[in-house]
Amino acid sequence: MTVYRRAEDRDISDINRLLGQVLLVHHNGRPDLFKPVGAKYTDLQLKELFHDDDRPVFVYEEDGRVLAHCFCKVEERPETSASYALKSLYIDDLCVDENVRGRHVGTGLYRYVENWAKENGFYNVTLHVWECNPAAKEFYRNLGMQIQQYTMETILR
Repeated sequence: MTVYRRAEDRDISDINRLLGQVLLVHHNGRPDLFKPVGAKYTDLQLKELFHDDDRPVFVYEEDGRVLAHCFCKVEERPETSASYALKSLYIDDLCVDENVRGRHVGTGLYRYVENWAKENGFYNVTLHVWECNPAAKEFYRNLGMQIQQYTMETILR
């Protein structure tokens, strides 16, 4: 059985495994910024996130195992004299288990999150993607996402 849903405490082990895969991709692309091994969150932090409606975490589960996750953050900008109020859903981390990539699991999870955002009155869904991750850039373009802005850097050491 397959299901898209909010993450639960019982998902911690699978999500930690996926977070490790994300870390390795980032380390391979930017070893100056990311360590080869580590944990982005403690188990306690994950439990807190799973129950935080301002930082929802969604998963794809197949036969009792989480094979993809999507960490999100609600971002709200108030109206000013120069800009409109804006409610965005920011995707902080979307990962599909490396063993099931190419099966459209990520597309399904993204569409689930996108529909959740529509149903909850968000204006848009945003995310950052690393320049060193061409597969992710292509994946998001294929979903219909467009470039909103660029983050530039100059490395000083």
